[in-house]
Amino acid sequence: MHLSPDQLIFWQVGFVKLNATIAYTWGLMLLLVAGSALVTRRLKYGTERTGWQNLLEMIVTMMAQQIGEAGLRQPQRYLGFLGTLFLFVAAAALCTVLPFYEPPTGSLSTTAALALCVLTAVPLYGIADQGWRGYLKTYLEPTVIMLPFNIISEVSRTMALAVRLFGNMMSGAMIIAILLAITPFLFPVVMTLLGLLTGLVQAYIFCILAAVYIAAATRST
Repeated sequence: MHLSPDQLIFWQVGFVKLNATIAYTWGLMLLLVAGSALVTRRLKYGTERTGWQNLLEMIVTMMAQQIGEAGLRQPQRYLGFLGTLFLFVAAAALCTVLPFYEPPTGSLSTTAALALCVLTAVPLYGIADQGWRGYLKTYLEPTVIMLPFNIISEVSRTMALAVRLFGNMMSGAMIIAILLAITPFLFPVVMTLLGLLTGLVQAYIFCILAAVYIAAATRST
């Protein structure tokens, strides 16, 4: 059992190495790109729609509704970014049903990269909504003295976002692995389903927290 997919090395030459985190991350990216191309190639705009398209539209509508409830006035504007975050984290959890697979979100490097994406997106959306002066002014509120504290808060919440997802995914995988090793014939199905549910919940929490941070930066609340 590996504490992190970083420890599982597939190929290495000198300091250049290909570990499970990199391999599974790119595998998930290719899976999502291929899946999106496959399910959207025959979309129809009329009344004659397939059941598959109706299901997709329901999922997208539900995601937009959740983003709107997080405080963003125009959910469609943020759906591409936040929806991609949710799909990646959720797909990483759902693929745990595959043998020999370890979720890349069990690596701090992956969760840190996702958190950095949020850290970059927050000021970009904030500047687009308020302009440079309007957004930078928020760091001086309520007084100029709060500038360093606001900057520290911005960085610390990004670190917390990464560590929270990493800790929950890694600990969940470890607990399931230990229980399966102790009672391999009693808990496999139940614990696998529990792990999938935990992964989906973590994907939802990560996406909602990112939406809340963007809402605060765009003054949508």
